[in-house]
Amino acid sequence: MIAALTQLLIFQLAGEVIARGLALPVPGPVLGMVLLFAALALRGGPSAELQQTGQGLLQHLSLLFVPAGTGVMLHLGRVADEWLPLAAALVVSTAATLAVTALTMRLLMPKPAAPEQQP
Repeated sequence: MIAALTQLLIFQLAGEVIARGLALPVPGPVLGMVLLFAALALRGGPSAELQQTGQGLLQHLSLLFVPAGTGVMLHLGRVADEWLPLAAALVVSTAATLAVTALTMRLLMPKPAAPEQQP
């Protein structure tokens, strides 16, 4: 488990170094995930230890939302003042996510075979 966590943190660090070093407008952890995906694609998939560690992290993912929820509660007055832009951003980003996901799925799904014509 320690080796798998170390591997995840190394990829996150590499992404952060690249993002800051090249002044990219992409968060370092996102670049780290891309690098990890590329490494796993080249290697043929995750090891059993990395897979088990990833599953463990995903099972406790909800705990990572506690600091965000606390921040919202701490700044509830500001959220109340800025509710319209926040609501608009949520609606637009959700619609964009749904549209991009649907288009990606449509592009990646295999095409149905054309029916054979009988004379």
